[in-house]
Amino acid sequence: MKIVITGGAGFIGGNLARALAELPQVTQLRVVDNLSTGDKANLDGLDVDFFEGDVQDAALLDQAFRGADAVVHLAALPSVPRSLRDPLASHHANATGTLQVLEAARRAGGPHVIAASSSSVYGANPQLPKHEDLVSAPMSPYAVTKLTTEAYLSAYHHSFDLPVLPFRFFNVYGPGQRADHAYAAVIPKWISATLAGEPVTIHGDGTQTRDFTYVGTVCNLLADALLRRVVDPHPVNLAFGSRTSLLDLIQEIESATGRSVLRKHAPARVGDVPHSQADGARLRALFPGVVPVMLQEGVPAAVDWFRQQHVTAMS
Repeated sequence: MKIVITGGAGFIGGNLARALAELPQVTQLRVVDNLSTGDKANLDGLDVDFFEGDVQDAALLDQAFRGADAVVHLAALPSVPRSLRDPLASHHANATGTLQVLEAARRAGGPHVIAASSSSVYGANPQLPKHEDLVSAPMSPYAVTKLTTEAYLSAYHHSFDLPVLPFRFFNVYGPGQRADHAYAAVIPKWISATLAGEPVTIHGDGTQTRDFTYVGTVCNLLADALLRRVVDPHPVNLAFGSRTSLLDLIQEIESATGRSVLRKHAPARVGDVPHSQADGARLRALFPGVVPVMLQEGVPAAVDWFRQQHVTAMS
């Protein structure tokens, strides 16, 4: 089985490449990444064919997709705040990039295409838990680009019979997720700050909730979807209905690090969704055997990774 991962040098992509490399069914791995947010170090020690470049480069995609059985499309410009600063860049990378991937898949003979969407598409819709048939109400340009990704996958399935599966990711975290950039996610940013004895910044009062999903669980599901060729033109929540406040997250970080978390508050951020919790019924119907890693296991694993990075940097 020949698999292409766009964005494969990123946090999720690198973890997925490692998971797929362990499977005997996978005979070749190819990675497309422009390294704008990814790092080739995430692929160290793996036997992959690396295509450095952007998913908006049709000729590059044609090379990478030739003879592929499946494509996992993870390439994107992540972050709500980034999209607020530069909406056009997010649109080109995420919406136009997805369209280029789908066109390349058509030219390559129709490999199975799995793509990453986001829970941000639910936006201002207050209903909890979030099920996939809710009316979407995007609150940021980033959320719009991910809703566009889903719409394009569905359209290409119905118009061109392309086998697709769009997943809505919910706050993925775990080993390999870096904190050393302006748009770092909350868990790596807070773990890194706590280990360094620095305060964490809480935007708002900290009662906002998220459905955090461990990267290992995400990769196991993606691998299962690839091997079983799971196809569904409708979006599928990739989360399990947990609902953790940021204040509760601080307690988990304190428990895992053995340190008190220093706190400072800042105004709530524009475009941030107040509460997020997945309805996992559709996911469990498609993947009945899935067993998620819970936050109480995942946060310590992330802390261990950060500590190991510190030891490596000091040696």
